Amino acid sequence: MKTINVILTIAYRDLIKFVRDRSRIIASLIFPFVFIGALGGGLQANLGKQAGYNFLIFVFTGVLAQTLFQSTASGIISLIEDRENDFSQELFVSPVSRYIIVLGKIIGETLVSLVQAVGVIIFGFLVGVPFQLDIFIRLFPAMLVACLLGGAFGLLVLSNLSNQRAANQVFPFLILPQFFLAGVFSPIKNLPPYLWVLSRIAPMTYAVDFIRNLFYLGKPEYSKVVLYPLYVDMIIIGILFTVFLVAGTIMFIRNERNK
Repeated sequence: MKTINVILTIAYRDLIKFVRDRSRIIASLIFPFVFIGALGGGLQANLGKQAGYNFLIFVFTGVLAQTLFQSTASGIISLIEDRENDFSQELFVSPVSRYIIVLGKIIGETLVSLVQAVGVIIFGFLVGVPFQLDIFIRLFPAMLVACLLGGAFGLLVLSNLSNQRAANQVFPFLILPQFFLAGVFSPIKNLPPYLWVLSRIAPMTYAVDFIRNLFYLGKPEYSKVVLYPLYVDMIIIGILFTVFLVAGTIMFIRNERNK
């Protein structure tokens, strides 16, 4: 019970911090408005008929996956800031297992990401993205998977950073290129060889493709927007998640013990 209480406390704290952070809430709403509404709508008006599918929906599914992946990853990396300030400073010197801290952080940031995703979905609905009950049922597990993959990726990055300044410099360099390499805004089926390789080693690629796999399942444009069959995405995500989580946790625990 003590372990569960610690996990829930860490998770609850992250959720409360998000709810009280008005600037972060506003930013999480502005991003989908700009990219789904402006970029998706513009691409649909200019390229939609030529591509053979709705670019507004294409960008919506990409932004949804990107929001879940990035939000959870950046939330995990915020452990560096927490370690230097406020509540977590006391938590790090308390007799609490670092494994518990990591687990609580991943759960908490997953909840935060899901709350942000609700805003993305509502905005998608307002601009005309079609939703049926079966799509929601299919998407929810995929949304959790995207969060967990982002959390494991964030943990791996966190374990190799020593301070907040390094995090602010390194994380954008690792995450921003994935917006384009993962096909959040544009198709990546046909790329030059060097970009193809980079896109396939970007973890966000598989979160985006997994979300699109389940959203477009059974639709005529499925083959035009999805990179790999569902089972391939699941296998790759499972491997990446396991490697990131195990390696990240081991390095994080080792670094904490050396402090």
